[in-house]
Amino acid sequence: MKNKVDTLDGVVLKTYPGDAYPLGATWDGEGVNFALYSERAKFIELCLFDHADDVREAHIIKMTEHSHMVWHVYIPDLKPGQLYAYRAHGAYDPASGDRFNAHKLLLDPYAKAIAGKIEWNDSLFGYELGHPDGDLSMSETDSVRHLPKCVVIDPSFDWGNDRPPKTNYHKTVIYETHVRGFTMQHPDIPESIRGSFAALGHPVTIAYLTSLGITAIELMPVHHFIADRHLLEKGLTNYWGYNTIGFFAPEVRYASRGVLGEQVIEFKEMVKALHEANIEVILDVVYNHTAEGNELGPTLSFKGIDNASYYRLSEDKRFYFDYTGTGNTLNANLPNVLRLMMDSLRYWILEMHVDGFRFDLASTLARELHEVNKLSAFFDIIHQDPVISQVKLIAEPWDVGEGGYQVGKFPPGWAEWNGKYRDCIRDYWRGADSMLGEFAQRFAGSPDLYEGDYRSPTASVNFITAHDGFTLHDLVSYNEKHNEANLEGNADGESHNRSWNCGHEGPTTDEAIVALRMQQKRNMLTTLFLSQGVPMLVAGDEMGRTQQGNNNAYCQDNEVSWLQWQDADSELLNFTQQLIALRKNHPVFCRRRWFQGQPIKGMGLLDIAWFLPEGEEMNETHWSNDFAKSLGVFLNGHGIHTRGRKGQPVLDDSFYVIFNAHHEDLEFVLPSKKYGAQWTPVLNTATGEIGEGQAHKAGSTIKVAGRSILLLLHPKHHA
Repeated sequence: MKNKVDTLDGVVLKTYPGDAYPLGATWDGEGVNFALYSERAKFIELCLFDHADDVREAHIIKMTEHSHMVWHVYIPDLKPGQLYAYRAHGAYDPASGDRFNAHKLLLDPYAKAIAGKIEWNDSLFGYELGHPDGDLSMSETDSVRHLPKCVVIDPSFDWGNDRPPKTNYHKTVIYETHVRGFTMQHPDIPESIRGSFAALGHPVTIAYLTSLGITAIELMPVHHFIADRHLLEKGLTNYWGYNTIGFFAPEVRYASRGVLGEQVIEFKEMVKALHEANIEVILDVVYNHTAEGNELGPTLSFKGIDNASYYRLSEDKRFYFDYTGTGNTLNANLPNVLRLMMDSLRYWILEMHVDGFRFDLASTLARELHEVNKLSAFFDIIHQDPVISQVKLIAEPWDVGEGGYQVGKFPPGWAEWNGKYRDCIRDYWRGADSMLGEFAQRFAGSPDLYEGDYRSPTASVNFITAHDGFTLHDLVSYNEKHNEANLEGNADGESHNRSWNCGHEGPTTDEAIVALRMQQKRNMLTTLFLSQGVPMLVAGDEMGRTQQGNNNAYCQDNEVSWLQWQDADSELLNFTQQLIALRKNHPVFCRRRWFQGQPIKGMGLLDIAWFLPEGEEMNETHWSNDFAKSLGVFLNGHGIHTRGRKGQPVLDDSFYVIFNAHHEDLEFVLPSKKYGAQWTPVLNTATGEIGEGQAHKAGSTIKVAGRSILLLLHPKHHA
């Protein structure tokens, strides 16, 4: 190991004690304060670099000030753009949980920008690869050549009149997308910025999102992440990004103008442009683990700074608890880890102006010891935080550990990805045996999951597809996954997809099958946008995007995952646009309160009623028929039970929704006159028509096509 010095080429840096807070590198206009948490290190070295590709430090400063387990130093005259990293000195004793190794350069957990990607090399590991003692051995090879450097940033930015849209949950339509994949193939976006934050904030992108009608984009991970070595060696990469190493730094791959802090400015410009269009920005965040893997993973940051103070270690402290399937789990029960998470969340809200978060594998964050406890410190702190508690908080309510499936069990104030909604709606439309009772619960906002815990229908984020799994087109085109391109022998990805290929596996020219697939896509989209709760649409589903049957395209940064704009199904896109507009224009489909199932005062009508095809109201025995596939739903526009922001009553037209998942046409009798004297069709998934058709009188019979939805309207002024 080379001799460490605090001067180089005769240049001596002046240093002051500095402050223990804030953590990270903070420029105040006159210099930079550096602060790093490490409870067990003997001492810390701050390493300064002149250029991103330097293979030797320009200056090494031994940090001597140590307050409350935070090492700190202030260096006057340093400016934004300064490159830095750390080395931590201490015991290398994996059996005791310590993995200090000063030969390894380390990223600052609080770095606001990181100047590049890692270049995989054996030197990035704290132990000698191939050594008979495995990770108990200690590597003495310096990793400086292969680790990117952290960047001191200038936090100033002209936000102008930027204001968060603060769209109410019940009016929210979420669009899950990927920064890179959304724009890589877009012909109207300059090629030089495709795949970047700048492309997502481009006027062409915003015009599309606005025309679609969504109110929020949920971005797959944009925190700086690591592409796994084994994937790169196979010619693949970590495309999705669920492998974070920098919880404050925007992903450098999505920067089009530079890596020395420009990525921060570019992200802010994107948010500002989206806000101007009244579109919220929700980040998919991964606070449950880091990119350092298990005991055989690399030493890039936390592991070398203070392994035992960041990770959940097993009883044998050499090993890690793994509730995430990635090798390690951050210990959200430790105060310093909680502080890191909360500081990161507040930073993205206050400095980057984001509007909410979707927490990947959120059950992991609730684990106290091995149990999942919704009252864990993580949720308590968020609940009382005046900043974080005011944005949208969405949980992926499961992890891979025992007892990790926690749908419906998160605290009030949280929304959840409703996996039971996804499964039920897929089963219903593919014709699987399933009780109508569950379908009704999911359509009504899943009160069985959320109502008993003082939550509202908007606790349910409804989705039929997500980034993980089949696209909507593939859901109706494949019975089996086709993940050969992932080079894992098609063994990866979910095998039980609740999909149906409509009679042929994969692409076909059979017109009947093509038409049926189109109808099934319309059925699922219509169910999604007419259901109570918060709908989430996956980017590309509105235009028929396919991944050729790949249901786990996490490693495909190519045409498999990118949106193929040139192949967009304009007919399906137009249908989706009109469908979203229909939902947004009618508050009966996006209620803030639960259906009560009780007569409306002065009308003798329920706010919701369920009917057999014969026109009779359903009773308890009808709900238990697993072969029944058809029903009618009355939604009373005078039974919304809420008032507008200025106290005005919220009234709407009434609707009658006919669901026919049976493979044959069925005749439906409309309800009696008390529910509405006349009904006008406004949507038919069998034809794809959205718009007023010929009116039908109460009690009349309508033929409804097999596997279709018919939506009828009774105007409110005729109530």
